[in-house]
Amino acid sequence: MSCGRPLVIFIHHPLLKQIPVSQLRLGMHFHKLQGSWLAHSIWRSRFLIHTAEELRQLHACGVAVCLIDTSLGADVETANPDVGAESSAEGGAEQNSQAAVATVAAVAPVAVRAQPASLRPMAEELEQAAAICRSGQTAVLALFAEARLGRTVHVEGCLPLVAEIADSVHRNPNALVSLARLKSRDSYSYMHSVAVCALMVSLGRQIGLSPAGCREAGLAGLMHDIGKALMPPEVLNKPGPLTDAEFSIMRSHPERGHALLIEGPGATTATLDVVLHHHERFDGTGYPHRLAGEQITQMARMAAICDVYDAITSVRPYKDGWDPAESIARMAAWQGHFDSALFGAFVQTIGIYPIGSLVKLSSGRLAVVMEQNPIHLTAPVVKVFFSTQSKLPLEPRRLDLAGAGCNDRIVGRGERSGCPDLDALWADPEVLRRIRH
Repeated sequence: MSCGRPLVIFIHHPLLKQIPVSQLRLGMHFHKLQGSWLAHSIWRSRFLIHTAEELRQLHACGVAVCLIDTSLGADVETANPDVGAESSAEGGAEQNSQAAVATVAAVAPVAVRAQPASLRPMAEELEQAAAICRSGQTAVLALFAEARLGRTVHVEGCLPLVAEIADSVHRNPNALVSLARLKSRDSYSYMHSVAVCALMVSLGRQIGLSPAGCREAGLAGLMHDIGKALMPPEVLNKPGPLTDAEFSIMRSHPERGHALLIEGPGATTATLDVVLHHHERFDGTGYPHRLAGEQITQMARMAAICDVYDAITSVRPYKDGWDPAESIARMAAWQGHFDSALFGAFVQTIGIYPIGSLVKLSSGRLAVVMEQNPIHLTAPVVKVFFSTQSKLPLEPRRLDLAGAGCNDRIVGRGERSGCPDLDALWADPEVLRRIRH
C-alpha cells in the first residue's frame, strides 16, 4: 500500500480578498481562514469550493473572516447567490474550544491525507499493538544493554521490529501510537524508542513518504536515543531536575549515539542524521550544532516533533506526563521550536485532541477521546463518564461527535486531577495490564 505521493506546489500570483466567511459561495477559490490554525476545524486550504458540503463545513467552522483568491475563482459579485449552506451554531463551541487550546501563528498548509476505508477497528488493533509494545521493549532493552557493554550495535537486527510497527500503523494509525504512550517510569527509556518509531512511521505516511521511506523513518525513530545507553544511570534515571553539569552530560547523548552507530554495520544515513540532530530546533537554538531551518533534514525535523510529544505525554522518572491535548497546545505555542508545516501534519496525524485526552463538552459532561476523525479533527469519538452539573459520575457511553444528530461539541480540556484511570475508558483493561506490567 502506497503512503501517498509527495505534494506538488504550483506558484502563481494570487489576488487575495478578505471577506466574511458567511459570504463564501460555490465557485469561489478559498485561500485560508484568518486566525489561529487551532481555532477551527478546516485543515484544507487553497481549493475551489465546488460542493455544497464543502460550503457547509466552511460556514460552520466558527471563524468569521477568510481570504479568497479571485484570480482562481469567483469574486463576491460573481458568485452564485442562490446556493447557500445550512448555518450551524456548532462553530462557536469549536472556536471557544480551540481558543482555549492555544493562540499561535498560522501553520503552513499541509494536505489532509485521506485514511483508507478498510482500517482495522481500534479495539482489534490494540490487542496486536500491545504484543508489539512488549516485544519492542524487550528488543530495545537488549539493544541498550549491548551498547552499555561496549559491543557493536547491529542496526539491521531491528528491521523486523520496525516492519511490525509499520504494519500496525498501516492497519490503524492510532492504536500503537496511543498505546505506546502508556509507559511506566521504569520502562520509559525503552518504550520511548518504540513510541517514537511508531510516531515517525505515522507522520511519514501523513506527508506522503513511500512504504520504504516510512520504514526508514521508523528505524531512525527507534534508534534516535541510542546514545542514552552510554549515559550514567544515576543521571539518566534521576528522579528530579538535573544540575547544569548533569544536563551537560545528557546533552552529549546525540554525539555519543552517532559515534556508536558509525562503528557498527547497518546504520543508514537517515538514522545517523536523526540520532545526531533530533534535538536541533528550527530557529537554530538546539544542539549539538545549532542548525536552523532547512539546514536540518526533514527526517531530523520529524524526529524533533515525535520525540518531544512522546516525552511530555509520558510518565518519566522525574515527572508525570501532560494530557495529550495539553501537550499539543503547548507545542503549538513554542514558536521557532519546530518546522510549522511538519507540526501541522503531525497534528493531523494524531488529532488536536489525541486519544486519551480529557475534554469538556458543551453539554456539561466530561469525556475521554477514544478514536480520531481524520476529516473533522475537533469532532472525535469520545466516551462520556461524568456530569459537571450534577457532580456525579455517569454510566460510560460512547459518543461520536461527528455522528448524525449529535449536537454536543468539545468546548475545552478537562482537569485530570481527581479523575479515575482515564486510559481504562478507551483501552481494554487487559491490554493496559500487559503494557504497564
